[in-house]
Amino acid sequence: MTQISAAPQALDLARDLIRCSSVTPVDAGVLDVLQTELEALGFTCHRITFSDVDTPDVENLYARIGTGKPTFCFAGHVDVVPVGDDAAWTQGPFAAEIVDGQLYGRGATDMKSAIACMVEASARVLADGIDGSIAFLITGDEEGPAINGTVKVLDWMKQQGETIDACLVGEPTNPSTLGEMAKIGRRGSFSGHLQVTGTQGHVAYPHLADNPLPRLVAMLDRIAGLKLDDGNEHFQPSNLEITTVDVRNTASNVIPARGEARFNVRYNTLQNAAGLERMVREACDTVGGSYSLTVRNSGDPFLTAPGPLTEVLSNAIQAELGVTPDLSTTGGTSDARFIKDACPVVEFGLVSQTMHKVDERAGVDDIAHLTNIYERVLRGFFG
Repeated sequence: MTQISAAPQALDLARDLIRCSSVTPVDAGVLDVLQTELEALGFTCHRITFSDVDTPDVENLYARIGTGKPTFCFAGHVDVVPVGDDAAWTQGPFAAEIVDGQLYGRGATDMKSAIACMVEASARVLADGIDGSIAFLITGDEEGPAINGTVKVLDWMKQQGETIDACLVGEPTNPSTLGEMAKIGRRGSFSGHLQVTGTQGHVAYPHLADNPLPRLVAMLDRIAGLKLDDGNEHFQPSNLEITTVDVRNTASNVIPARGEARFNVRYNTLQNAAGLERMVREACDTVGGSYSLTVRNSGDPFLTAPGPLTEVLSNAIQAELGVTPDLSTTGGTSDARFIKDACPVVEFGLVSQTMHKVDERAGVDDIAHLTNIYERVLRGFFG
């Protein structure tokens, strides 16, 4: 792989974006920086703020250039997670310093640099003219509750008559080296909160109390033992993990009145939220007793089957780096889970090794190659 220097526009924009301390849900001026760059290219930009009960307001950006079809959309987020132990960073987390060929800063990998690459790639293609349109869907709520971000922007787009035909999300998809993995789907995420109730009492007089904990333990044993599926061609087996068990009882001589637990299922396309809830309830019912179960499905599984969009992306990576990416569905959720209802969507970005860590960083050469890959994707899409 030939070593090259980063395209100045992409690298400079990435540094400007990183210097904005946009920890969810704070904007810190990051959308102003991005909007200025897009408007200079001729994009029409819309700043859209959404609110919801018990969640902070979040500002988002939708930009578009062109009126023709097809429309290719770049999507991503400019919010970042907290820096953690500031003193542990070798470079300032929002200083955007370059040291030994690495761009340091919160968001360097996840995913401000990728957004900068998208902008520069668009500029190159627009300079030659395209028969179609390019859009940007950028949220400030991906690292947070994801309530006032992409999902609501998509609703707004529908109300405005805005449609997109294909989308690339710039999440850091590569485990160790650029080009090894693209995402063509994601598992769903289903969470449950189980509470088992009894009657508080003295441990010396158990006949006057009803200890809920043996029932809770039995229910959890049955839930953890559920065989969900064996996976399929594109997905690993669905997996349930118990994540908390809480009693909040500080006295060893008191039988508690309640015990509770939480669990999460990362599930494939062989399952759905209703079916998972039914299986968990049936497992609890075999134990019996008083309990309550509340569930939340934060995203359905999806798959963009190998086809024109995945081929364009794979060809771009192969042409730039000489490698064929693994088309994967592993990992956590992303905003692609919302976008898949609007159009086919794939994900490809930088190397994920340092995302959310102290000293998050991205290779300067990788930023250059990613810019070229995005340019190749656009040219391949528009033909």
